[in-house]
Amino acid sequence: MTAKLVRWSGKLLSRLKKLFGMKPQEGPDPRPKEYFDQFHHRTRTQEPDCYVYGTIHVLVFFGIPFFRYTCVGLENVPESGPVILAPNHFSFADHFLLAVFLRRIVQFMAKSQMFKPPWEKIYTHGGTFPVRRRLKDEETFITAKTILEKEKGTVAMYCEGGRSRTGKISKEAKPGIGRLTLESGVAVVPVAIHGSNKLRKWWDPRLPPITVVFGLPTYYGFIENPSREQQQFVADAILHEIRELHENLERPAGWLREWVANGVDMVFEKACAKLENS
Repeated sequence: MTAKLVRWSGKLLSRLKKLFGMKPQEGPDPRPKEYFDQFHHRTRTQEPDCYVYGTIHVLVFFGIPFFRYTCVGLENVPESGPVILAPNHFSFADHFLLAVFLRRIVQFMAKSQMFKPPWEKIYTHGGTFPVRRRLKDEETFITAKTILEKEKGTVAMYCEGGRSRTGKISKEAKPGIGRLTLESGVAVVPVAIHGSNKLRKWWDPRLPPITVVFGLPTYYGFIENPSREQQQFVADAILHEIRELHENLERPAGWLREWVANGVDMVFEKACAKLENS
């Protein structure tokens, strides 16, 4: 009886893993471009609804202690002016882990397949807008640049183009983030999210420790019509910064060294500024 129960439990767990586990990357969204115009229009003309964004923010904030969450480098996110946040992407939870402690409303670029009833209303009212992956989706870039024209406009974009299937950072970035960076001319803050790949093991009751590190902002200049090579060069440079932050966290007490290093850099910069002004 016990052996049968063990075999039955194993089969059930295997089926649940197939049902809720990581699925292969989806192909292009077959729905027409016009279907998504409503979401782009709302994002461009209205601010995210405070009751949707705020409710999600509060729920995530109170859930953070269960994840043993550590956040480093928040001071690297500019207090004013538009900015692009560029994190690595392992889990659906990355959206929430990235934004929970920021004093900005972060608007995410999300794959169009997520915009289906009834969730599409929650996404768009929370400030998220769709991107039709593997298609030349100009509307997405127009929406993103419209957000970045605001005083504290903040767009989060995953330069890997989707969740990593291997649990490791991709070797090459998609050129889209390079294009948005150059066409908008705003600062990019690389972000390393460490530990969220283990959240895929939803059957494991042990929640992993999560560390989020915000790197130093970088300006790559403004180019109105960047070439494909220029877009890819900037995208790869951003991914390199993310990879360095993440690899540092793989080492023992990596987040502590990162925090100390950032603190030393800030003290040195302030000292140099005082000497220049004196």
